[in-house]
This record gives sequence, structure tokens and C-alpha cells, in this order.
Amino acid sequence: MMRTSPLPATVLRRGLIAGAAVTATLVLSGCGGDHSSSDPGMNHGTTATTSASVAASAVGTFNDADVMFAQMMIPHHQEAVEMAAMADGRAASTQVKDLAAKIEAAQQPEIDTMTGWLTAWGKAPMPEMTGGMDHGAMPGDMSDADMAALHDAKGAAFDKQFLTLMVEHHEGAIEMAQKQVATGSNPEAKALAAKISTDQQAEITTMKQILAGL
Repeated sequence: MMRTSPLPATVLRRGLIAGAAVTATLVLSGCGGDHSSSDPGMNHGTTATTSASVAASAVGTFNDADVMFAQMMIPHHQEAVEMAAMADGRAASTQVKDLAAKIEAAQQPEIDTMTGWLTAWGKAPMPEMTGGMDHGAMPGDMSDADMAALHDAKGAAFDKQFLTLMVEHHEGAIEMAQKQVATGSNPEAKALAAKISTDQQAEITTMKQILAGL
């Protein structure tokens, strides 16, 4: 019976190194490619892969209009969230309370999304808006006096003031969103702008109906 001679340790080690190199090449080739598109044959089942794909898409194509949209819409949304938070403990109408909660729930995730874009693009956000910017600095922006008056209002007076100011605020957001759709280049930013325009127009209709009944 013949005995098989064991391979020298050097040969085995070289074989393992070569195998590792091939594996690394395959992994890297799977992760590379065009940042603005993805291979339909790739497996995007995991959350990590999906997040990476979204980030790559955001980085892949954007222009100055996309950056300005995110930089301005983030503080604009932050102001709306601040206004909506005031409804708790101040609003008299259940409809107003429900609408305020809906606005807060919708706009905070959008803030997070746009903040992620700016990070991916290597751009800094504008300082958080808390009514401190001059009125008219951006469409629908509230003045310090507007925010202070809303903060001090209670009951039916709060409801009327909140709805009146929020209609104006939403109209400003729609103006900004429509400009982004027309001049932006990033597909995700344009899609979000279109969604903001549609959602906030529907909320304006609702707010005007509530105002008519007060």
C-alpha cells in the first residue's frame, strides 16, 4: 500500500494565502461599482446592504439645488415640529391635536433623512431654526413674535393661531419643494420634495376645513 507524502508546510501556507486573496477579490468586486446604480443580480436582502446602497445613491448624484433644499428644509421642518409640539397641553380641538401629532410624526423622519444626505454629501446643515431667523428668511418662516404668541396661546385661540400659521408654513414648504423638483438632480431628494408637496397640500386643505368650523 502506497503512503501519500504530506505536502510541505510552505506549500500549504501558499495555498491558503492564494485562497484568501481570491476570496477578498470576490468580496471587493461585489461591493464595488457605480455609486449611482446597482446590479439587479446582487442580493440586497440585509438592512446593512440596503443602507449602504441608499447612502451610495445619495452620494452618487447631487447638485447645489439638492444641498440647498436639504439645508433649508431641515430647519423649516424643525420649526414645524416645534410648533406641533406646542399643541399638547394648549390645543382645545381634538382635530388640531391629531393633526399636530401627524405633522410631528411625518416631519421628524424626513429631517433625519435629509440630515443623512448632507452627511453623505460632506455638507454642513444650517443651524436649527427656533424662530430666531428673520421672518421671510425662507418661505413660510415664522418670526420670533409668531412663535412667542403661539407659545402663549391657549384653547380655541391656540387652535385658530396654530392653523393659520401652519397653513402659511406649509405653503412655504411647498414653494421650496416645487423648486427642488424643478432644479434638483438627486432622485431621492426630488422624490421627497414631491412627497412633501403632496402631503402638505392635503394638510392645508384639512386645516382650512377645521378653521372654517371654529
